[in-house]
Amino acid sequence: MTAVLSLKDATLSLDGNAGRVDILHGISLDVGKGQSLALVGPSGSGKSSLLMVMGGLERVSGGTVTALGQDLTTMNEDALARFRRASMGVVFQSFHLIPTMTALENVATSLELAGDKDAFAKAETELEIVGLSHRTSHYPSQMSGGEQQRVALARAMVLRPKILLADEPTGNLDETNGNAIMELLFELQARDGATLVLVTHSNTLANRCDSVIRLRDGRIDEVSS
Repeated sequence: MTAVLSLKDATLSLDGNAGRVDILHGISLDVGKGQSLALVGPSGSGKSSLLMVMGGLERVSGGTVTALGQDLTTMNEDALARFRRASMGVVFQSFHLIPTMTALENVATSLELAGDKDAFAKAETELEIVGLSHRTSHYPSQMSGGEQQRVALARAMVLRPKILLADEPTGNLDETNGNAIMELLFELQARDGATLVLVTHSNTLANRCDSVIRLRDGRIDEVSS
C-alpha cells in the first residue's frame, strides 16, 4: 500500500496554564490512497488533535508527518498553507464560513486564490451538486446549519483535493441533516477518489469507513477494519 498519509512516532505537547500537556504519544499509522479512516474515542482522547496534525494545522512536537510524499514537519506556515490549498479539503464541526461572503463567494474563494479564472462557475456547479443552487446568493446567517455544512463541504471539495479531513462533520446537526451530510461526504469522496479521515462520535458514520482507529489518552488503543 502506498501511503497518502503517514505518521511515524508523532507526538504533540502544548503549553497550558498548568504547564506542559502531552496530547499525543508516539502515533504511527498509514492511510492509503482512496481509503476512509475514522478516528473515534472518548472526549479528550486526542482525535481532533491527531486530525489537525495530519493537516499540518498543528505542528508535532516529535516524529514525522508525511502527506503525498511531502514532509509536513519541515514546511513553514506559508508552504503548509499552499500545500493544503492544493491538496487538502477540511470540514469542521462549526462550519467556519466567512459571514460576510455569500455561499457562492465562500466556495469560490479557494479557487480564486489558486488563480482559477472559472472560480465562480465551478463554485456554482459544486453548490448545485450539494443541493444548494437556490442558495448561492445567501449569507451564512440566512442558512440553516445543514445548509451551512453543505456549503462547507462544497468549499472543501471544489478543488478536488486528494485528502479530505473532516472533524465531527455531523456533530452540530440533527439526525436528518447529519445523515444527508454523511451521504454527501462519501459520495464526494468516491467521486474524486480522495483519501478521507474523519473524527466522529457516531458509530454509524465510523462503520461506513474502511478502517477505524480508537484513541485513548493520546494513544492508539485499537485498530479495526
